[in-house]
Amino acid sequence: MNISVIVPLKNEEESLPELAAWIERVMDTHRFTYEVWMVDDGSTDDSWNVILQLAAQNPNIKGIKFQRNYGKSAALNEGFNAAQGDVVITMDADLQDSPDEIPELYRMIVEDGYDLVSGWKKKRYDNALTKNLPSKLYNYTTTRMSGVKLHDMNCGLKAYRKKVIKSIEVYGEMHRYIPVIAKWNGFRKIGEKVVEHRPRKYGVSKFGLERFINGFLDLATIMFIGKFGKRPMHLFGALGVLSFFVGFVIAAYLAIAKILFDKVNMTDRPLFYLGLLCMIIGSQLFLTGFIGELVTRNAPERNAYLVEERMDLTNETVNYKSKVH
Repeated sequence: MNISVIVPLKNEEESLPELAAWIERVMDTHRFTYEVWMVDDGSTDDSWNVILQLAAQNPNIKGIKFQRNYGKSAALNEGFNAAQGDVVITMDADLQDSPDEIPELYRMIVEDGYDLVSGWKKKRYDNALTKNLPSKLYNYTTTRMSGVKLHDMNCGLKAYRKKVIKSIEVYGEMHRYIPVIAKWNGFRKIGEKVVEHRPRKYGVSKFGLERFINGFLDLATIMFIGKFGKRPMHLFGALGVLSFFVGFVIAAYLAIAKILFDKVNMTDRPLFYLGLLCMIIGSQLFLTGFIGELVTRNAPERNAYLVEERMDLTNETVNYKSKVH
C-alpha cells in the first residue's frame, strides 16, 4: 500500500464528506493505493455516523471512535498504530489542509529520502494576535531548544516514512513535537514544504489558550526524556552534587569563621540557613537521581533500541527495524 492518511477529528460532520471526496479524487488521479483512517476523538455531533456512511461508500475509508475526548495526540497515536501504508500523511479534518499537497509530500519521502516532511503554512488565515504571533514565538523557542529547524512545527499536514511512526509514541500534547521526538529516535532527515493554508469553512477551532502552557510543559518533558530518560542520575546527581557542594562550602566558611572569631554566632546569620538548605536540596536531588536509576534499570524496555542494520551469519547486511533486548 502506498499511502495511509490519518485524519484526527472532533465535531467535523460538515467537512468530512467534502474531505473524503477530495482525498479520493487526488488518490485516483495519481493511481495511489491508499487507506484513510478517520479517528473520532469523542465527537458530540454526528461525525461518527458520517464516517460510517463514507466507509460504506468507499472501502478505503476506515474509522476509529474514542468513547470520550482524549486529545489529538491520542488520536494520532491510534492512527499510527493502525496505518499500513509505506508513507503516512496526517492532516486536519477542517479543510484547512489541502489533499492536493499529498503527491508532492509522497514524492519527497520516496524519492528525496526524507524521514519526515512537515508542512509550512507560510501564508495563514488565522487571527494574527491569538494564533500567528504565539505560533511564531512557539516555533522559535522549540527550534532553539531542540535544534530541529522548522518554521511551522505544529502544522497538521505532515508526511512520514512508515518506520518513523512505528518507532514513536505520542500522548498528552506531544503531537506538536513529533519532529523533535523523531529526531531523538535517530531520524535525522527532516524536511519542510510550503503548503496551502485554507480559511476554515465549517465549525470553529477546537484549541484554546491552555495549549501554550501544556505545549511548553510537554516540550520540557520531551527534552528531558530525550537526553536523560535512560540516565536520570546524570541530571539529578550532577545538580545534587553541585547544590550540596555549595552548601558545604558555606558551612565550612561559617565553621572557620566561628573558630577564628569566637564571637560569631553561626545560627544568627542567614548564610547558615542558605548553606543548610543547599545541602538538603542537594541530598534530595541526588536521591531522586538514584531512585530514577533504580526505576530505569528495572523497566522492561531498559535495553530496547531501534536497529537499522545488522550483519547476519553470512555477513550480508539486513535492513530492518527491530528492538534488541
